Amino acid sequence: MVSELGGAQISTLLESLPGIATVLRSPVADAIVNVIRAGARLSEFDIADADELIKYATRRSLLAEEEGDRLMADLEAAHQKKLDRIAARPKSGKPKAAKGAATRPKAKAKPKSKPAKAASRPVKKAPVKKAPVKKAPAKKKH
Repeated sequence: MVSELGGAQISTLLESLPGIATVLRSPVADAIVNVIRAGARLSEFDIADADELIKYATRRSLLAEEEGDRLMADLEAAHQKKLDRIAARPKSGKPKAAKGAATRPKAKAKPKSKPAKAASRPVKKAPVKKAPVKKAPAKKKH
């Protein structure tokens, strides 16, 4: 007889076996996380993640199959273009200078000036007046 795991049992299993959560997690969830990280430029974009999401969207009828195929073709073309640009770069041992660093002159150090005398005197604050507190009228006893 096969028994199903309840929520508490799954939580206990996930806590007791580190790393099992990544094994049990859906490939679509992994693709979503990877695409979000790539969008935030925390990691590189991977076409396999985009392919997984497009397949998921077509299975769920969120995208038409033709639209998914066009999108994958666009992604593959853009990825190939990027690879071609990287391959065409000259291979040099020197790291590339920051953009605009060669044209910008170095800033000259400013001579230190003496602090103004007015800034060295403490500033007195005006006293804050408090509003008089009104007392509630006394209750009459009958």
